[in-house]
Amino acid sequence: MGVNHALNQSGFEMLPQCLSGEQLALLRSQLDSALPGYGAGRRNLLSESALVFDYAVGELTSQLRTFSATDLFPVRALLFDKTPQANWNVIWHQDLSIPVVERIEAAGFTGWSLKESVWHVHPPTEILDRMITVRLHLDDCGPGHGPLRVIPGSHRAGRLNSEAIAEWRARTPAQEILCRAGDALLMRPLLLHASSKAIRPSRRRVLHIEYAVEALPHGLTWAASAASHFERDQSSPLTSFHPIAN
Repeated sequence: MGVNHALNQSGFEMLPQCLSGEQLALLRSQLDSALPGYGAGRRNLLSESALVFDYAVGELTSQLRTFSATDLFPVRALLFDKTPQANWNVIWHQDLSIPVVERIEAAGFTGWSLKESVWHVHPPTEILDRMITVRLHLDDCGPGHGPLRVIPGSHRAGRLNSEAIAEWRARTPAQEILCRAGDALLMRPLLLHASSKAIRPSRRRVLHIEYAVEALPHGLTWAASAASHFERDQSSPLTSFHPIAN
């Protein structure tokens, strides 16, 4: 997994004040005004928001270089928005699916599903092991706001069934992740995580961006490469994305 950071040992690491005040204001403004009516969340933000894409592929990618021995590129961005009107509970789970352009049956790729017209699939564990998720907090998230809870080290056990999840919960104390607006949580997709309903409901927006390090095998392609305002660099042995000039 590259450099020996807490991200590799515990499965998560904090980047305090990853967003500047200006970046925070711009993201809040665009996600509220340019993408209205999304309710509790929204998928496909790498294709729907040039601002999200520019930040994900630019400054944020640069900040992640110390956490990976291989170049990273963004493959998915989602928004979660807990409010008094949209206040939900998330059970303990791992993030197992990735978005791809089309369904191609291939060894090791299972659990196909179609979400908002985009194919998702569970890839081999080795691909998930090398990915990094960044959760950018656009609002403060204190103890009563339904913060994320994680089980340190659980990402190193591979893909877990319900019995294994119960065993991890019984023997390893969970850690609550409290953040200020502008903080970022880095985590491995296989880290066990959950969240409860907020007991003091207020706005808790999180921009969730996933990064990969490699092109997919068997003719499969990351869905972000099909976005209308991106182009794919075919000369790279990996998959990289560049904004097309307006």
